[in-house]
Amino acid sequence: MRTRFLARVAVALLIAWAWTPAGAQDAARVRAAVRAWQQAHDVEVVRELATFLAIPNLASDSVNIRRNARHLAQLMERRGISARILETPGAPPAVYGELRAPGARKTVVFYAHYDGQPVDTTQWLTPPWSPTLRTRMGGDIIPMPTQPGTVQGEWRLYGRSSGDDKSPIVAFLSALDALRAANIALSVNLKFYFEGEEEAGSAHLRDALARHRDLLTADLWLFGDGPVHQSRKQQVVFGARGVMGLELTTYGPARALHSGHYGNWAPNPLVLMAHFVASMRDVDGKILIDGFSADVQPPTRAERDAIAAAPVPDSALRAELLLGGTEANNAPLMERIMLPALNVRGISGGAVAELAANAVPTVARASIDFRLVPRQTPAHVRELVEVHARSLGYHILNRDPTPDERMAHPRILRMDWEGGYPASRTDMSLPLSRAVVRAAEMGTGDRVVVVPTLGGSLPLFTFDEVLHAPLITVPIVNHDNNQHASNENLRLQNLFDGMQVYAGIVAHLGRLWTETP
Repeated sequence: MRTRFLARVAVALLIAWAWTPAGAQDAARVRAAVRAWQQAHDVEVVRELATFLAIPNLASDSVNIRRNARHLAQLMERRGISARILETPGAPPAVYGELRAPGARKTVVFYAHYDGQPVDTTQWLTPPWSPTLRTRMGGDIIPMPTQPGTVQGEWRLYGRSSGDDKSPIVAFLSALDALRAANIALSVNLKFYFEGEEEAGSAHLRDALARHRDLLTADLWLFGDGPVHQSRKQQVVFGARGVMGLELTTYGPARALHSGHYGNWAPNPLVLMAHFVASMRDVDGKILIDGFSADVQPPTRAERDAIAAAPVPDSALRAELLLGGTEANNAPLMERIMLPALNVRGISGGAVAELAANAVPTVARASIDFRLVPRQTPAHVRELVEVHARSLGYHILNRDPTPDERMAHPRILRMDWEGGYPASRTDMSLPLSRAVVRAAEMGTGDRVVVVPTLGGSLPLFTFDEVLHAPLITVPIVNHDNNQHASNENLRLQNLFDGMQVYAGIVAHLGRLWTETP
């Protein structure tokens, strides 16, 4: 107990040192060196990212996903990082790298994913894998710069994965370039793990981590996924919500029927679907399924304090998104993402506008995602949802019903569950947690926003369960990057700011972090 206490005191003293004139001077020196290098090499950095973005990166496209992996390995090898491709049967390859720092006692793994979301090319202003530079969000197209020092921070680089998740990779590697050019030593040993299946659900991640467990041993995993705070301030995030998906189908008549002759007699599958979705959540987002929130872990005191201290972007976001109000009587966004959520991704059936017909359709479909918080599990959520459906008189199947089944059951609901994972949070009060926050602040030269959890999801639970290491996320991309949607983009100042925060972490963290029994 005494040893643990002394270790905590030592960490506190080191973090306090970071606020002294000497610590501040050292941090300022690193920031100035990184900034000078970035300004002299801004064209090179942007072009390196654009070249990376030009490689199509759907996990299902095995040829191009391997092109991405080989390209990533080459990016690391050019920087003296020992790189290799890690294979897992049935999965896209992961890319691993290692860079040791003389005298460092701690090892940090930097994680990002290099695969991207599927695209509907008809919804993009420019082709998703033809990186395009614009003067601002939706602004004029401009040519790629050629003169160093001319890149403007408000320019936007459009392309799939520009925000999610290739930019953090380039920012981190460029930060290492800047530190090396200034002869600034790393304070921690570095490992890299770049996944190629995250946007496809990380179905093989557990097997991959277990297969390469010895190689991936570390004292901390640092994740680059996600956006900065909506205020544009850098944030350090200590968790992510879990996720699971569900596809629903309801059934009406075997063929479409005239709504005048058969409406109010033949069950309408769209009406059934609308009522079923409404039975699960109300208009303010409250989940109505019995027992759904019974497992929810309430926020800790440290988490409540962090929420209270964070900037409140709600008014600006409502104006940006043209929202006259938000759910739960304008409850704060930061509070809402601490709760579980049910999102309706889409509902389809029949037709609308000029294609609308006065008919009772045959089927309706809905797509749903659940966001989970600590203590909730996908298995229990599935159980609760299916109990709820049965209580409303539905016969549940995981396939289309047979004619006999349709005749035997007046209400049939097909449920196709997607794989998912629970939420995960790292204790914000750990000495390590405080050290990461301070190292990030030394990198940015400003206070950072400390956030208990991302609203989005990452498979952090799997890393925690297999590798048993602390997991902290330091995202860098702009909050308005159209992540997972058409016209995904990166604000270039976020790329350059990301270099600063990552450089600060790898330059200072080792000094702020001591052995804790």
